Amino acid sequence: MLKIGVFPNIDKENAATVLRRVVNFYRGKDVKIMLPQDAAVFFNYEELGTKDIETENLDLAISIGGDGTLLGVCRRLTVKSVPVCGINIGHFGFLADIELSEVESRLAKILLGDYRIEERLMLTGLIKRGDDIRFVGNAINDVVLAKGGVARMLHLGLSIDDYRIADYKADGLIVSTATGSTAYSLSAGGPIINPKLKVLLVTPICPHTFNVRPMIIDENEEVRVHIAAVHQDILLTFDGQESFRLLPGDEVIVRKSTSKAKIVKFEDKNYYHTVRTKLWRGDDSCS
Repeated sequence: MLKIGVFPNIDKENAATVLRRVVNFYRGKDVKIMLPQDAAVFFNYEELGTKDIETENLDLAISIGGDGTLLGVCRRLTVKSVPVCGINIGHFGFLADIELSEVESRLAKILLGDYRIEERLMLTGLIKRGDDIRFVGNAINDVVLAKGGVARMLHLGLSIDDYRIADYKADGLIVSTATGSTAYSLSAGGPIINPKLKVLLVTPICPHTFNVRPMIIDENEEVRVHIAAVHQDILLTFDGQESFRLLPGDEVIVRKSTSKAKIVKFEDKNYYHTVRTKLWRGDDSCS
């Protein structure tokens, strides 16, 4: 029996309708559907609810939402290394591969095992405060160090593998994977990187200098950012979803995680087609 965990975003308007389509499609088939307990109660599927779904031996997970929902499910199931397939009811849908018009046909492919699993690099973030170093989170897209609210610019000291690269003022810094190159880093002027490349991307946010530019570095290099600031409105954010408050004098350490995100893809989906249709769909010159 195939064990599938379904993770609907309760804040999405179409989530209930799509969840119903998933449940109805697999009803009567050799599939066991499980939902997180809170989602099961919210959508009136109490019989499918599982209290500790992260501990279940799932064969696959389905997220119902946008890319943010999929990223959250991937991080949630990191320990069990469960492949995650996304049904896109968000905006871009770079990672969530199934569109609304494809739901039943893709669910059939999942039942037949007609898909591939892409392993994506993940990041680990740590905070060094005095002599203490502690793990704070993992990310699939990016780890972002940024000022909060209307705080003044940050004074940042950037090192790679203990070699000091630059000291400068900026609104923050993004360390992203190739997967995350089309997320926040892109808005900050970073390049688009094919996720098959095993690299990290370091992108400054509004640097107050012409001498600091985005850098592509090896996946095994470690990024260290020392914060010299007098204010305390500084945040470290993972995939734009989990945040931790930083203090002046802290050092942020970002390195490749020992875990990998596993994302379900289908053979007829092409990365460059996705880039064109999702990012450049307003540009008729490519038609």
